[in-house]
Amino acid sequence: MNDNQTPATAPVDEESADALRDISEVAAVEIITSACVHLLSAAAVKVGLAEDEETGQYQDLAEARKLITALAGLVTAAAPEIGNEHARSLRDGLRSLQLAFAEALPFPDGPGEAPGEKYTGRVS
Repeated sequence: MNDNQTPATAPVDEESADALRDISEVAAVEIITSACVHLLSAAAVKVGLAEDEETGQYQDLAEARKLITALAGLVTAAAPEIGNEHARSLRDGLRSLQLAFAEALPFPDGPGEAPGEKYTGRVS
């Protein structure tokens, strides 16, 4: 990029142009659900639902709490936009994670203090 070019006017290589074209063809609902699935997967690993060959778990509840809260916020905000068909399965996955998180805690969170509950309400 030379001094007169902004990032928006800089030459784009062919691979970048193809990526831009590809993303432009993807529906918003697919991008949102894909982001949710990534958060679901990462949170499941951090809750300890994936096994490590050496130690048995990758559990990190502090990280899981952050991921679950972010997922709850995204699912809650996106639900009206993506429709009930997509939101229902995301809510089910979120609820399962919240319950698994609660089981993994040595001491329970107080009412409304569990990850995501400020967006979803109490999960039991």
